[in-house]
Amino acid sequence: MPKLKTRKAAAKRFRATGSGKIVRRKAFKNHLLEHKSSDKKRNMSKMAVVDERDAENVRLMLPYL
Repeated sequence: MPKLKTRKAAAKRFRATGSGKIVRRKAFKNHLLEHKSSDKKRNMSKMAVVDERDAENVRLMLPYL
């Protein structure tokens, strides 16, 4: 059986938790942060669980996750 290649773009964006869920970073925290509240910015710093409808596609991109 040949080895499967990992999609490197996906590998940089997603990781697995101990229970096997896939987590991602939240959007909108790169720039234009001056007008956003501290609460909003703090909440965007947390990791978010990938929706189960998208998780299967992510797992196909990361065969060894």
